[in-house]
Amino acid sequence: MAALIEDVLAEAERSIHVEKPLELLLDLGNLTAVDINPLKAASLRQNPEQFLRSLARDNTQLLLNAVWQLPSERLEQTIVAKLPQPSTPIPREKALPKPRPLTRWEEFAKLKGIQKRKKSGLVWDNEKQEWRRRWGYKRANDQTKDWVIEVPESADPNEDQFAKRRTAKKERVAKNELNRLRNIARAQKSKIPGEGLAPTSQPSKAELSKAIRVAKTSTASVGKFQAKLPKEKEQRNTGKKRKFQPLIGDFSAERQKQLELLNIMTSKKPKLDLTRAVNRQLREDEQEQAAKRRKMQPKGSKGGKGHNRNRGRGQDRKSAMKQRGNRK
Repeated sequence: MAALIEDVLAEAERSIHVEKPLELLLDLGNLTAVDINPLKAASLRQNPEQFLRSLARDNTQLLLNAVWQLPSERLEQTIVAKLPQPSTPIPREKALPKPRPLTRWEEFAKLKGIQKRKKSGLVWDNEKQEWRRRWGYKRANDQTKDWVIEVPESADPNEDQFAKRRTAKKERVAKNELNRLRNIARAQKSKIPGEGLAPTSQPSKAELSKAIRVAKTSTASVGKFQAKLPKEKEQRNTGKKRKFQPLIGDFSAERQKQLELLNIMTSKKPKLDLTRAVNRQLREDEQEQAAKRRKMQPKGSKGGKGHNRNRGRGQDRKSAMKQRGNRK
């Protein structure tokens, strides 16, 4: 038993230690190994698969031996080795990303030498006598919380200063958004929109018709009292407006409708369409009369065609109508 254990340990020792005439070129940062030793041509020709497997196993063993020599640490019940920086340059699959183009303000600041300074997020509020945020909720010197505004001497005394302040803020927000869209268009090398965001191409007839229809139906009366343009055609295929039953009012119509629906669902007999049944019976009678005439007509005669035949059909129809009246 002791001899068997010694043989196993010796085999394990031989499998761990691999000898090479020339040392491998190791790049532990990329976990790669380059074998510069010449191949054994005889072993390769004799059994190529076994030779390549053995070569790959030996080189992997040498790479792992080098990894175990690196400084390591225990992380979540596992031993992790600290790999060094890679030494083999590996080419990129894709090209380097292009730098973001400068905005108009960044170009102006670069031209004038303006340095960007980081502002503090808190400022002193003289009214509240405390430090508050520069922007956002509960910011310092918030003018929207003023309950009274002083009217300037050059302004109209009847003008609403609160509405004027709100309008000015909306205009600033819209201007900033327009500048943002312009920067995106410049970065993508597309056409920069103008002040009014006018269309860049000539609209088609369908687009103009749709714009007119949308503008008309945007009124309070949904276009009911909107005047028509000269030579304007009636709009078609605009959809039907849904009709709903009144929520409050006479429930007799709704009750009658529900009873009719219940009768249709519970009735076992199919609904009889009297007009369709009568028309079907008349067609069957006409077919029977025509078949009898064809049987009674002698072969080779042409009397069944033309005016006489139509006249006979008229008489047959009259007789069928009389039968219908008698049946009623």
